[in-house]
Amino acid sequence: MSQSITLYVDGACRGNPGLGGWGAYIIEGNEERKICGGEAHTTNNRMELTAAIEGIRACSKDANLIIWTDSNYVKQGITEWIHGWKKKNWKDVKNPDLWKELDATCQGREIEWNWIKGHAGHAGNEMADQLANQGADETEEKLKNPMQDKKKVENDWLLDDPFGFDLAEDELDDAEEPIDDLVEEPEIVTEIEAAEESNETIIEEKNNKKIHPHIVIAPATIDTQGPRQLILDTETTGFYFQDTDRIIEVGAVEMINRKLTGGSIHIYINPEKEVGESENIHGISDDFLKDKPKYAEIADVLYDYLKGAEIIAHNANFDMNFLNMEFERAGLGKLSAVCEVTDTLAMAKSKHPGQKNSLDALVRRYEVPARDRTFHGALLDAEILSDVYLAMTGGQVSFDIDALSNTEVLEGEATRRDVQIELSTILPSEEELAEHENWIKHFEEKHGEACLFAK
Repeated sequence: MSQSITLYVDGACRGNPGLGGWGAYIIEGNEERKICGGEAHTTNNRMELTAAIEGIRACSKDANLIIWTDSNYVKQGITEWIHGWKKKNWKDVKNPDLWKELDATCQGREIEWNWIKGHAGHAGNEMADQLANQGADETEEKLKNPMQDKKKVENDWLLDDPFGFDLAEDELDDAEEPIDDLVEEPEIVTEIEAAEESNETIIEEKNNKKIHPHIVIAPATIDTQGPRQLILDTETTGFYFQDTDRIIEVGAVEMINRKLTGGSIHIYINPEKEVGESENIHGISDDFLKDKPKYAEIADVLYDYLKGAEIIAHNANFDMNFLNMEFERAGLGKLSAVCEVTDTLAMAKSKHPGQKNSLDALVRRYEVPARDRTFHGALLDAEILSDVYLAMTGGQVSFDIDALSNTEVLEGEATRRDVQIELSTILPSEEELAEHENWIKHFEEKHGEACLFAK
């Protein structure tokens, strides 16, 4: 049986284009390997691709690879878009050299590609991100060597490209997908790009008031009105808020009228004490938290974001006890006094008495798309809980006749009898059939895949 290897890959770029780095974090059984590198003048997309290529090359060819990337560009490109690109002979495709190289590297291997949200506190992704920045740092150090030929690092674009045409073309690389390709294979943008780049990005609120630089707030991407709900999770140093345990991470996603708006908040917090054995649960180390803000420093901003909303949490008493304790210590009073609270654990126990109702159990029961939960993360768990909450409170309508009363069954049958009418059937002509077949042929040639409307 082939061994299984988990691979986290990530790229980074300081300016797009600019100095870049790539990193790959390889976990094989109880062993781990870390590799990284960089380039003096590149783009973020090229570094994401390079990380995947180099990470795969570093693994045994007969291993089953489970790859996690926070780039939809890489994940969807290699699993979906590449078939169409090959059909049109790579016309108008950005970074064709690396896509061809990645495709060749994947040949003959068993690979499972997965997307993971970047900067959401997942230990594997965070390590890959650190390696990518390490690769950029090491490349920058090499460039500082006075023996380095600067002409190889920075071409004189004024001499080689006086009108800036090539430079303008290079700057298009920071798009996740070329314009023509976006029409054919649109990429799903899952979060605000600026918020992904760094937890130190300062984001402005609607009133242009600058908030704390360590808090990542993604503004809503859809405009909707209604009561505001925040699906929330916390990570802590332990289980007992009365016994000096503290919050180390808060994550919440926004929902209005049963629609996720794209808005979210995420913050890491220095607990002013060791995380201890809780690191085995969330994967967040003392070293990682040492430069993060203390709760008192971010309390005002976090409180303003949360207040007035309905807080939805799994085992909400746990999260609210810690939040109430932290906000009271900061002199702001209990959060529960300004928020309505809904406990999805209590809801699940009511709907499924006598069954397991942990978040993982509910994910399986409601067939929520799986994410890598090797370690818990506040924002990741909040996103998962949002899917579970929507499934528990809505989902597919049941048509189980046994669950209906006899009156309801009779009413249903009467309704069905009332609406049964004869519908005439209009068959297509030979000419219409021929046009349909011609359209399908063009669709399949363009997209490189079977058409849904084919016979």
